Amino acid sequence: MTLSLILTGSAGLYFTTFPSYAVSIIIHAFWGVSITLTFWASMIKATRNWAPAAEQGRAFGILEGGRGIAEVVSSTILLAVFAWLGSGDRALSRVIVLFSAANFFLGLLTWLVISDTGRRDPGPEHPNEKVGFREVVRVLRMPVVWLISAVLLAAYGAYWGAYYFTPYATDVFKMGVVFGGAIGVGKMWLKPLSALAAGFLADRIGISKTVILSLSVLTFSFAVFILIPGGPGLVPVLLAGTAVASLAIFALRGIYFALLEEGGVPLAVTGTATGIVSVVGFTPDVFMPMVGGVLLDRFPGAQGYRFLFMVIAGLCVLGLAAAVVIRRKYAVHGAGIRRGKSSP
Repeated sequence: MTLSLILTGSAGLYFTTFPSYAVSIIIHAFWGVSITLTFWASMIKATRNWAPAAEQGRAFGILEGGRGIAEVVSSTILLAVFAWLGSGDRALSRVIVLFSAANFFLGLLTWLVISDTGRRDPGPEHPNEKVGFREVVRVLRMPVVWLISAVLLAAYGAYWGAYYFTPYATDVFKMGVVFGGAIGVGKMWLKPLSALAAGFLADRIGISKTVILSLSVLTFSFAVFILIPGGPGLVPVLLAGTAVASLAIFALRGIYFALLEEGGVPLAVTGTATGIVSVVGFTPDVFMPMVGGVLLDRFPGAQGYRFLFMVIAGLCVLGLAAAVVIRRKYAVHGAGIRRGKSSP
């Protein structure tokens, strides 16, 4: 994590020199490696390692909620700095320097504060085993890893669907651009609240049960979007549906990696499992913009959005089915083992 943050900051400092377009593309590709490839799985494993088994929900909820707060606060502050410096090239360069400095500072803080030692897997397995090809194959053969991947696929597909709430409001409900923008900003403020609440709820009633509840709410919300006609008279329904769907989406983002614990994935292979789950679960980054673009181009207006929301509702049903299997086949059994009881 320290190396990833320092490399990200170093590339940012070079980016302040306003290199050529080709070099800028290379820098962004480099950030894809330093932020996603080397940082993401390490961060998930550190979070899981930090919290006891019974508090995984709140640990990941705090992680996602903290990310949401940091996103809103940093964006607001840096936007203010950018405007104060004149909103030109020099201002942009200074803002990038601040971003880079923050990465250097966080890298140093990570080195000093976060320990590689922490919670260990109970049981006869060797928790500190080195992860090699055999362990990767073992993770690939775990059905629960692919079930968790399906949950992430559904949640992230719905997350992409939330990006369409603003144009949906302006195109179908004939609302102004400012109103649509307010929906987008409002979602940002729901993120930390929902993620934190979901984390504590998950520790109370169960991670997979909270995931099932959230996906059920999402399926219902997108079904409402499919069925209701557009028009200014139904704006209250739009606002309520948008708020409920956003809360469910951010709740899922706050706890879906906690399923690794409830699904019984060994702590030693958390990084490998996270990598596999992320490759599958985050593929909406690849196909959702294309699906949305094709549907809205081919079926302009309300019909295109209905077809798009049908696709997202279908993904939610897939994720819901996977979460139910995790709950029935893995989570209850795992909870019994962690409490020292026989499985029901």
